[in-house]
Amino acid sequence: MTLFFEDLLRENAVLSLVVAGWTGRDAAAVRRHVEELRQLGVEPPRRTPCFYELGRGLLTTAPEVDVIGSRSSGEVEFVLVAVGGALFVGVGSDHTDRGVEAHDIATAKQMCPKPVAPVLWPLESIGHWDELVLRSYIYVDGRRVLYQQGCVAEIQRPADLIDRFTKGRRALLPDGTVMFCGTLPVIGESVPARQFGFELEDPVRDVRIAHSYRVRQLPPSGIG
Repeated sequence: MTLFFEDLLRENAVLSLVVAGWTGRDAAAVRRHVEELRQLGVEPPRRTPCFYELGRGLLTTAPEVDVIGSRSSGEVEFVLVAVGGALFVGVGSDHTDRGVEAHDIATAKQMCPKPVAPVLWPLESIGHWDELVLRSYIYVDGRRVLYQQGCVAEIQRPADLIDRFTKGRRALLPDGTVMFCGTLPVIGESVPARQFGFELEDPVRDVRIAHSYRVRQLPPSGIG
């Protein structure tokens, strides 16, 4: 059974939004990244993975989002959604203000909308999880440029993330929870873009979930 995210939002079925960070399966690589942040003056999390609870109103399937200033950018993540005692998977963009992120990660994430693709797949229908592929694109002078690409095998499995989030107390997310599950390295440098596209591909079934959105940059100071 395919679900549509717009239906969940319209029916107020989303009760909480959680964004997971530092979710790579390669523990040594995660530790190196934490140390790199420390050297840059960014306070790293005390534990990894870590989880940020954000306002559920940030979720959107709209083709355009508003952000403050020009320092924000998107990043593709697979998204878990708990509905009716079952888990579904989709794809979204953890759009974040990179300037604020250097000082306060949670605030930076809360500042920006979280675009999601409209379609969700039942997680139980995917028996080849590690073969799924995440991609994102930015648009430069009208050209689509590959920005991120990799298998979900680079990120902790859904069951492991749920176990860490619930501290081993539950095998499923609480009903109504939406969880963004971590991202992949960018190809080149992290850059803001006025249009961002992302997708989750299942190469075994030859299907994909995709979405794109435009970014409207609002002035960072008052008008007049």
